[in-house]
Amino acid sequence: MRLSRFTVFALCIAAAIVLVAALAWRPHLWPLALVAMALVGLGLFDLTQTRHSVRRNYPVIGNFRWLIEWIRPEIRQYLIEGDEDEAPFSRSQRSLVYARAKGESSERPFGTQLDVYRDGYEFIAPSIRPVPVADPASFRVTIGGDQCAQPYSASLFNISAMSFGSLSANAIRALNRGAQLGNFYQDSGEGGISAYHREHGGDLVWEIGSGYFGCRTADGAFDPERFAALATMPQVRMIEIKLSQGAKPGHGGILPGAKVTPEIAAVRGVPVGQDCVSPSGHSAFTTPIEMMQFIARLRDLSGGKPVGFKLCIGHPWEFMAIVKAMIATGIRPDFIVVDGAEGGTGAAPLEFTNHLGVPMREGMLFVHNTLVGAGLRQHIRIGAAGKVVSAFDIASLLAIGADWTNAARGFMFAIGCIQSLSCNTNRCPAGVATQDPLRQRALVVPDKAERVHRFHHNTMHALAEMLAAAGIERPGDLAPHHLARRVSETEIRLFSQMHVFLETGELLAGAHDRDFYGFAWEMADAASFQPRVTPRSAGGTAAPYRIDRLST
Repeated sequence: MRLSRFTVFALCIAAAIVLVAALAWRPHLWPLALVAMALVGLGLFDLTQTRHSVRRNYPVIGNFRWLIEWIRPEIRQYLIEGDEDEAPFSRSQRSLVYARAKGESSERPFGTQLDVYRDGYEFIAPSIRPVPVADPASFRVTIGGDQCAQPYSASLFNISAMSFGSLSANAIRALNRGAQLGNFYQDSGEGGISAYHREHGGDLVWEIGSGYFGCRTADGAFDPERFAALATMPQVRMIEIKLSQGAKPGHGGILPGAKVTPEIAAVRGVPVGQDCVSPSGHSAFTTPIEMMQFIARLRDLSGGKPVGFKLCIGHPWEFMAIVKAMIATGIRPDFIVVDGAEGGTGAAPLEFTNHLGVPMREGMLFVHNTLVGAGLRQHIRIGAAGKVVSAFDIASLLAIGADWTNAARGFMFAIGCIQSLSCNTNRCPAGVATQDPLRQRALVVPDKAERVHRFHHNTMHALAEMLAAAGIERPGDLAPHHLARRVSETEIRLFSQMHVFLETGELLAGAHDRDFYGFAWEMADAASFQPRVTPRSAGGTAAPYRIDRLST
């Protein structure tokens, strides 16, 4: 027989009556009596409150629903989750980072736990004649074209954009010290360059978002004098204009005034205690041509340092319009960082996180192909950012067009992040994504900085070993035909067979045989981010939205 929904409440009442009555001869039972009376009080509150129907119908016991829901992420992560369940990073991925950051062996016994016969399984082909393992310290790429006076030699693996404010002061310190030890860079994030970024002298890429934090006027416009004062610092190696972020493309943000402390206000150049608004778009330019002129201005103000931009690909004609503006003005960025829709943040609406933006691989290949097709690829370097944690992740991106890679959450794991999914609560248990001084005190900078250094070093060493096994001497020699993916139970294809790769200058000559690229190129206009109306876009033959695969 089913118990009444009031059974537990009635038992609490009965227990309270019995225990209170028993206190006369058993006074040591007073703690239990207090607990029973507290439960009765909770039940009475549940019956009278008006917010939760479950608690009104099931006093006392109805509260267990919220308790179980509260601890659900921890229960799933530690007891239920499989080693390869990505939510968003699998236990296997996290364990790899932890092991490499601690300098422990990342070897796994008894063979792979991956299903090598499932669709989507990827691998790099080994060579019958491996080559000697190269020195991973030599895995660097020079960023800065012929319009740049101060080129920068960057590692193939760097720390992606994470702002002070999103991360704690100690997290920023540990990341920068690790970057300094390993000779790679830390991206400042759009929140500006704080004292914690500068404390250890590690290389910085200054990311400038639409809020122009650190280089803004009182009304939020770009301030060239404040920009030049920071951009010319020796520690700042490159300037990155953030057009959009993978986890929330096309979405601005507001830091509530209550969180704008004197410290954050000083870094961002905003008033203390007032809402800090980051618009969804830039005010310094409104057209692709104006954007190129802004890039040239930043390069001049910084003393000739590499200037580029970061974006998550959306409408293809918009990026192609930027490329056409490069051709029209003769002004080129030194680099482009492609962020993917799989990027992470603690401040994005669910719909943006799940359903906005092109995934990083397809976006990066589109950028690579467009630059090749426009005859500009040799002048512009491409970085890739999005769920990069292993040497294979790096290799798979280099093979299809990236020159280097960035990682954010991988380096967060290296400094102790446990993927508690509480980044937006200010209650990060590891002291990484919080401004609580007591919580961030748990993150010991010297220890975590060494872990950042070791994670980078060991990942680069793994990449060197992987390339050597494939018979490849240098990362720049890695090509699409070196990697393969299973596309069905009975078929494996090389990356070179799966993806479209344009020829140099093909877009300029007319890429109508590559239907998607030709269609989008026709729509792009250097003078506007709005698409041009073409015969095909106005009602002619529609081109399938295929960024990286041949139309069928």
